[in-house]
Amino acid sequence: MKAHVSSILLAVRDMDRAKRFYTEGLGWKIQNDYGISVFFESDGASPVGFYGREGLAGQVGTSPEGSGFSGLVLTYVVRSEARVDEILAEAEKAGATILKPAGALPWGGYGGTFADPDGYIWSLGYSAQGKDQPYAE
Repeated sequence: MKAHVSSILLAVRDMDRAKRFYTEGLGWKIQNDYGISVFFESDGASPVGFYGREGLAGQVGTSPEGSGFSGLVLTYVVRSEARVDEILAEAEKAGATILKPAGALPWGGYGGTFADPDGYIWSLGYSAQGKDQPYAE
């Protein structure tokens, strides 16, 4: 198995709320809306989609119940500290919970963290140290 993700599916409790947060709040564009699932334009990266929480849990053979830290963090690397600040502000305005405000990171970078309305954690980061980082934008 290669270190590659073909797509990322996030289980959401309220499809309409999730679509509003990512489209109106963060500016994502829907590529396909199948009703029970939605996929966003990916600009050549691994596609991100949403699926109803109960339906996705059933598909993979687990319970839709759960709480607390899942151990999953989605990272988004940008090319400036200012862009980290901008995205955190956009996310908060759209209804995200800021978990860690932007600031210096222990390893020398700059970043902050937010949780979307379903609790998925996004870590935003910037570092001038590496030139071959997996930039999202």
